[in-house]
Amino acid sequence: MEQILDLAGSKLHEECGIFGISDPGGSCAQTTYYGLYALQHRGQEACGIAAINDRKQSFYKDVGLVSEVFDRATLERLNGTMAVGHVRYATTGAGERENAQPLTIKYVKGTLAVVHNGNLLDVDELRRKFEYQGAIFHTTSDSELIAYAVAQARLRCASVEEAVCQAAAQLRGAFSLLVMSPQKLIACRDPWGFRPLCMGRKGEAILFASESCAIEAVGGRLERELDPGEIVVVQNGQVRSIRDNCQALSHMCIFEYIYFARPDSVIAGQSVHMARQNAGRLLARQHPVDADLVIGVPDSGLDAAQGYALESGIPFGTGFVKNRYIGRTFITPDQASREQAVRIKLSALASEVAGKRVVMVDDSIVRGTTCKQIISLLREAGAVEVHMRVSAPPFIAPCYFGTDIPDREKLIACHNTVEEIRDLAGADSLGYLSLENLRHLAPDAHCGFCQGCFTGRYPIADAEQGPF
Repeated sequence: MEQILDLAGSKLHEECGIFGISDPGGSCAQTTYYGLYALQHRGQEACGIAAINDRKQSFYKDVGLVSEVFDRATLERLNGTMAVGHVRYATTGAGERENAQPLTIKYVKGTLAVVHNGNLLDVDELRRKFEYQGAIFHTTSDSELIAYAVAQARLRCASVEEAVCQAAAQLRGAFSLLVMSPQKLIACRDPWGFRPLCMGRKGEAILFASESCAIEAVGGRLERELDPGEIVVVQNGQVRSIRDNCQALSHMCIFEYIYFARPDSVIAGQSVHMARQNAGRLLARQHPVDADLVIGVPDSGLDAAQGYALESGIPFGTGFVKNRYIGRTFITPDQASREQAVRIKLSALASEVAGKRVVMVDDSIVRGTTCKQIISLLREAGAVEVHMRVSAPPFIAPCYFGTDIPDREKLIACHNTVEEIRDLAGADSLGYLSLENLRHLAPDAHCGFCQGCFTGRYPIADAEQGPF
């Protein structure tokens, strides 16, 4: 039977990236397009842009990459004085076009466009509640629940921002979101601060993005990050903050630093690149080994590998070449083809690794299937030893807040010791970053962290009853 293989193998995925702009000078759709380009790593299944021009809303979305979905004519049709955009990887709701964002609605108060990053808890309960109130759902995404919650609250509230504030106070889970009405652009983070959201400026334009790299990519300047629970309202070039839902503690997903974010982003004051180098340095102290070469698995393993090399004194080199001209999925009719798919995406450099004892650094091991194939590539290229180092602790629990970590049955660390995983992967040695060292990964970050996937303890106490 023919199957579709995720060419990232056992890699994790984050749900999406969001971008928004309010600019009286117009050309907002084009700026959003470039912002989404910079966030493409956060989602490759679908994308979309909604814009406001003279208080009228227009939008376009489809499955595919940003460069595949939009052309010049579409962007020119969308251009206006406000826009929001989204790149999607599905965690709740399937990956069909109907679940692409922005979600746009027309209701008695006008129009709304919503883009969302994260996962809600209590999804089934919320959906039943709205259905009994007469709501008709067009998607299977929990983002549509947010749009309904805001629209419903707006019927009782004097303003859209007040409606967003009321809706956000009732939602449980992870949500960084942008809401666009005909006159206002509103940014909001959940009170736990699971997912990042930052604000910047470019001339008179106000910008919002999941990561600072997107603001810089469009020529903007990062101003600050939204606090957990904060709502920022932009209207007629004026910016106002609402802090009714703010609480003292934040719980940023630690995997933003390990894997999700681009290395040139800054999150909560911490350079992602430096956090990954710190992980490599910590690994070198925790799991030293005699070796000739340190290499990283592209792309998020590279910075950690550099850190390992700097700390250990072992030379850093390029061990793999990554094929960047293939899609994220590949049709695989049998097991042999599935193994071939990894070779199509990644190849080992024999001229670098042959005859050498190699330290291979990667960001994580989820199911364990891909690392075995990658180590085999190094063996075939002539590496005499392969010592695997992982810049995260073992996964022992699923995520309920927007990362597609599978249930415990599919997590290799839940059923095998480190030595057993080493044997299954075919490595000469295996070392994970410890939970203790994980605490030192991002020393400059002014936030707390969610580490539930490594500990089984979540910031929201009953999260395990949530959305699955």
